[in-house]
Amino acid sequence: MPDLLIELFSEEIPARMQSKAAEDLRKLVTDGLVEAGLTYAGAAAFSTPRRLALSVEGLTAESKAVREERRGPKVGAPEKAVEGFLRGAGVAMEDLEIRDDKKGQVYFAVIEKPGRTAAEIVAEVLEKTIRNFPWPKSMRWGTGTLKWVRPLHSIICLLVDEAGAEVVPLDIDGISSGATTRGHRFLAPDAFSVASFDDYEAKLKRAKVILRADERAEVIWNDATNQAFALGLEVVEDKGLLAEVAGLVEWPVVLIGQIGEDFLGLPPEVLQTSMKEHQKFFSVKKPKTGRIERFVTVANMETADHGATILAGNQKVLSARLSDAKFFWENDLRVAKAGMEPWLESLGNVTFHNKLGSQKDRIERIAALAREIAPSVGADPDLAEQAAKVAKADLSSEMVYEFPELQGLMGRYYAEAAGLPAEIAAACQEHYSPLGPSDDVPTAPVSVAVALADKIDTLTGFWAIDEKPTGSKDPFALRRAALGVIRLVLENDIGFGLLQFLIRAFFPHVKTRDGVGDERGPSLRQQYSNATGIDEETLFSLELDEARKKLPNPEDLTSRIDAWIDQLRSDPASDPNVIKDLLSFFHDRLKVFLRDKGIRHDIIDACIAMPGNDDLTLLVKRAEALAETLATDDGENLIQGFKRANNILTQAEEKDGVEYSYGADIKFAEEQAEEDLFAALDAAEAKITPAMQAEDFGAAMSAMAALRGPIDAFFTDVQVNADSEILRRNRLNLLSRIRNICLSVADLTKIEG
Repeated sequence: MPDLLIELFSEEIPARMQSKAAEDLRKLVTDGLVEAGLTYAGAAAFSTPRRLALSVEGLTAESKAVREERRGPKVGAPEKAVEGFLRGAGVAMEDLEIRDDKKGQVYFAVIEKPGRTAAEIVAEVLEKTIRNFPWPKSMRWGTGTLKWVRPLHSIICLLVDEAGAEVVPLDIDGISSGATTRGHRFLAPDAFSVASFDDYEAKLKRAKVILRADERAEVIWNDATNQAFALGLEVVEDKGLLAEVAGLVEWPVVLIGQIGEDFLGLPPEVLQTSMKEHQKFFSVKKPKTGRIERFVTVANMETADHGATILAGNQKVLSARLSDAKFFWENDLRVAKAGMEPWLESLGNVTFHNKLGSQKDRIERIAALAREIAPSVGADPDLAEQAAKVAKADLSSEMVYEFPELQGLMGRYYAEAAGLPAEIAAACQEHYSPLGPSDDVPTAPVSVAVALADKIDTLTGFWAIDEKPTGSKDPFALRRAALGVIRLVLENDIGFGLLQFLIRAFFPHVKTRDGVGDERGPSLRQQYSNATGIDEETLFSLELDEARKKLPNPEDLTSRIDAWIDQLRSDPASDPNVIKDLLSFFHDRLKVFLRDKGIRHDIIDACIAMPGNDDLTLLVKRAEALAETLATDDGENLIQGFKRANNILTQAEEKDGVEYSYGADIKFAEEQAEEDLFAALDAAEAKITPAMQAEDFGAAMSAMAALRGPIDAFFTDVQVNADSEILRRNRLNLLSRIRNICLSVADLTKIEG
């Protein structure tokens, strides 16, 4: 069984494309070989800046012959149907056989494909792979038609077995396959031949090329950390930069250089970002102070002066870059110390979204909402509002304009320079978090208030203009914003109803729009008007807080809004509107979040169906308690008993046209199991009611699970549909008590199985 070696040697491949290109080469070639009838033991792909390589081990020497019988149309079928069958089978009319079938005579084609050699198949598969390679960008050169990421110079295609190496004949636009390649462009440019993969890798290393990207990265990191350690310093870890630099060099030579004294006072993040983005340098810091003092660059050359000339050139270019950063930093500090007003005013000219106003408009909305949220998260309302007003000021700074990835972080520095409280400075940086599932969640109350306000304003704004995520498309990262709210609430154990803040956040968006409703209910403008008792024209000429002054008793507005929220919270199954549609979006994100933690979707649905489902913390606690209960035998069997009771009761109510929900009386009980169930229900209700009021879901679930035994005994010993109508009605009402008590804890009808 031969081994296969492929190398595609070209001009420099962009570092960002190398890893995927190597994987694409492996997949396209191996899939093509298998499809053509060959098998293999293993395959590995490699990349350097100038080559893609593939090693396939244990390839079968030839494909097996294949005989296939294919059933065609009936004899006498339309001519076009027969012609289509002949084309599909690749045979002529005279090659067809006529065989008897249950419904008459039918054409059959016998297709025989002889086995082919591995060399023939490899040549065919590799040519197809090269001509159809999925580069993000590709180019043509010379007069040929071939497209490649950069001009392709040579192809190695070898089949290696015990007898030796055989070149697989292949020619693509004048580039013929062979057994030769070249090493490092400058250090070992001469061509050399190879006889196997091991020979290929060893000769490349002697020619100053390290084939494996992970080995190049390891060399870079080890050399960099050793040189830094010798100076009493340490390299700032950056895995993304390490992978990128490993894709820029074939023979890494690590050099450590100095940063000019004038630039050492810049914030370390500015130095690190500038060197990484512009020069692909690693930052080297002093462990005790965290100050960036040196840099590491990786050359692709060994020089007689041990890199002195390379370092001198790099330091000259770096000084020019850092001079710009220093200029931005000093200018920005002057504005920050003066109060940041010019930045805040300039944000009025920056459009956030053409339907949602400017960044300045958005900041005003976030500040008002942060003040509302603050008491619920333990933050000072004044600090939360002030933090929200300056949190995005750095978007107008020169430094963030140059390095957008520093937004928030520079806001913290500028807030500190302006002499603002530490809580406000922290909120400037932390309010963007969490940005992803692995990002840390802020815990400082002011930061949490501003972060929640920022994300809720984004969500309500885009819901108000009907720009919701569809399918896999989410251009405004609204799923990430919703997950951010969920994590902020859950990881800080915040207990509040989300609806009150959605209603507060929607108001300024609805002020500028006519409707935001749907055909199933009144527009959101009308709902605000109905809830407050103020006509639309008057209400939407005001801020929500100003509307209080229009009422005889200013507290009436608060109580009326609260009543509207209570109505929405207590009736989760009511017709949806834009507010509830957004709440459903939060629930969908919550399902994904909890599913990753091992909680089943039907358990979450059973808890979402309960009143008060906008309190995400309580919703999760309820779901966790229910999941824990259902994991026990009592819990699992209780579900079966509940479903049996519910099914019997539902069928009886449909048949009789009445609702059995009152009047179960123990005096009509005839069986001991019946009396025991009455007693068990009384005991469970006495525990569940106060437990639910205290939001102790674990105790409520335990009390509910304790009903398993009495319910099982009841169904074993008692006939519900008794001949006596009095007994039957009493027992159906008893089943209603089971249903009501269980449904007071969670909607068990949603539980599957």
